[in-house]
Amino acid sequence: MKKATLLMSGIMVMSCAPQQKKLVYPETAKVDTVDVYFGTQVPDPYRWLENDTSAATTAWVEAQNKVTNEYLSQIPFRENLLKRLTTLADYEKISAPIKKHGKYYFSKNDGLQNQSVFYVQDSLDGEPRVFLDPNKLSDDGTVALTGLYFSNDGKYTAYSISRSGSDWSEIYVMDTESGKLLEDHIEWAKFTGAAWQGDGFYYSAYDAPSKGKEFSNVNENHKIYYHKIGEPQSKDKLIYQNPAYPKRFYTSSTNEDERILFLTESGAGRGNNLFIQDLKKPNSPFIQLTTDLDYQYYPIEVIGDQIYIYTNYGAPKNRIMVADINRPKLEEWKELVPESEAVLSNAEVIGGKLFLTYDKDASNHAYVYGLDGKQIQEIQLPSLGSVGFSGNKDDKECFFGFTSFTIPGATYKYDMEQNTYELYRAPKVQFNSDDFVTEQVFFASKDGVKIPMFLTYKKELKKDGKNPVFLYGYGGFGISLNPGFSATRIPFLENGGIYAQVNLRGGSEYGEDWHVAGTKMQKQNVFDDFISAAEYLIDQKYTNKDKIAIVGGSNGGLLVGACMTQRPDLFRVAIPQVGVMDMLRYHKFTIGWNWASDYGTSEDSKEMFEYLKGYSPLHNLKPGTKYPATLVTTADHDDRVVPAHSFKFAATLQADNDGTNPTLIRIDSKAGHGAGKPMAKVLEEQADIYGFIMYNLGMRPKF
Repeated sequence: MKKATLLMSGIMVMSCAPQQKKLVYPETAKVDTVDVYFGTQVPDPYRWLENDTSAATTAWVEAQNKVTNEYLSQIPFRENLLKRLTTLADYEKISAPIKKHGKYYFSKNDGLQNQSVFYVQDSLDGEPRVFLDPNKLSDDGTVALTGLYFSNDGKYTAYSISRSGSDWSEIYVMDTESGKLLEDHIEWAKFTGAAWQGDGFYYSAYDAPSKGKEFSNVNENHKIYYHKIGEPQSKDKLIYQNPAYPKRFYTSSTNEDERILFLTESGAGRGNNLFIQDLKKPNSPFIQLTTDLDYQYYPIEVIGDQIYIYTNYGAPKNRIMVADINRPKLEEWKELVPESEAVLSNAEVIGGKLFLTYDKDASNHAYVYGLDGKQIQEIQLPSLGSVGFSGNKDDKECFFGFTSFTIPGATYKYDMEQNTYELYRAPKVQFNSDDFVTEQVFFASKDGVKIPMFLTYKKELKKDGKNPVFLYGYGGFGISLNPGFSATRIPFLENGGIYAQVNLRGGSEYGEDWHVAGTKMQKQNVFDDFISAAEYLIDQKYTNKDKIAIVGGSNGGLLVGACMTQRPDLFRVAIPQVGVMDMLRYHKFTIGWNWASDYGTSEDSKEMFEYLKGYSPLHNLKPGTKYPATLVTTADHDDRVVPAHSFKFAATLQADNDGTNPTLIRIDSKAGHGAGKPMAKVLEEQADIYGFIMYNLGMRPKF
């Protein structure tokens, strides 16, 4: 690679109308790097931007942010939008309580706190007191609490944190009763909790990465350790590693009486393998229960000698099976709750009963079953929406959280005997939910498959083909998009916008078959579904092509990138957030190799390489094309989808765009893939995104 030199300029001339803006972007140097795939040469002229810690990349980031910030600052309603978003976000957000060792714990954000605070109370009507306040762990709110793990005797509490949005975790331990922080400190943990056994816990970690490459180098050789309280990490005992498969994940959990250590292996298929170790027998080996990484096997609970397991083995829409600890291998498992027409999306044991959540057309429905596998009752939820239960196997009380597109997360107390519930806590957001309505529509994709989509808008909306649309999707990794509330959407809705959420193939809204239909050589189905959603909204007079903004993050950023390059004529605005944009090299960074089960890789075969290259957003930009107004977003500590994806895509887009519409990149600092981002940063980012969308859709909002 030739050494890159940069000539950068941040000059910008703006006029009142969006279509008349003229931008001068930083000039991004090109290098002569060329890769060869199965005899095909593929240039990568911005390869140097993959070095995210170099002085040249730092200078490029600063120059790009300067142009972006100048543009965004001149949106006339941007400050009023931020004020409205801040007002809307300023409401009390409280989680459902969880009961541990006779006390109740819950998280609460008073409104605009950067991080939610954990509280404890001795009874449900007792006085709450602060248990752990993550806001005190940093001056700027960029340290986030990622997990709380109580020892089974209640003596200790381990907690994990993330700094600046990174996937890297650190684990600390405190005395549960006094709150005193102990000296224990675990570093370079990743994708792990703390699974307690006695006076210590199991956790997963990697070896310390090379200095300067903490957020980009490939993560390999995941290991499970046991840490004994009071000892340094250097003395932690290595419990499990598998050098034969360096690119796999290994995680652990224990059941409440600490009889069984569960180990899951994943990263080489769409599912995981399950192992168990009998902790009551010294030096007992791990027993492998399953051997197919394309199926999911997750233990729900251990009761006596019975292990209750959630799985899609032999059941694409999932079922519950039971294994006997004494004969635990898969061939001995018994079916308890068979597969049904709806998709079983979650299962828990609370109060000696099974609480099962099913997805029907992407909305949650809840049922209570006995441990004999027979249905007892359905819980009639407040409306179409999403539910999450809170409780333990021996609890006599149960709570659930519920949310929809117009209902902020509320907590209900459920009476298991009477099958009734009452509102326990509900937030008060400064908007009138009665002004809005949600409908679900179904449309035909390119190949005729029916795709569901939720539409939320003001009740008096007219289908005159002129309404602004925020079109959102994901479509990957078996992740379902269920109804959910976001205060940041409200200003857009209040000003006549439609929020459209599409349940694309690649998710699991209709089970594993729906997921597989959007993977590897069928990935184009996902993009066709999204494009068809936009065409449906136009055909049905909800909107027109000059009023549609497409938005998505991570795999959804890939979705936006692919659709805006395939159909640049169909959308007015594109917001690819922390997207996977280079489909030929994604697997070469951090945990990118883990996505091969959905994507395939450019090294698999000539056919797979050509398929990936055929839709890879970076490789399908064409010079002189009129692309939508685009705001690419990423962050400097994103070690999930490294910022190089967005850097190279933005540089290429700026070079290839015909100049009609703005092409900007917003690069956040001390932030990562999104989780744990402090409230202040969230509001700033959302004001920029919605400001860019509304301005370029020609909206003139009133706040």
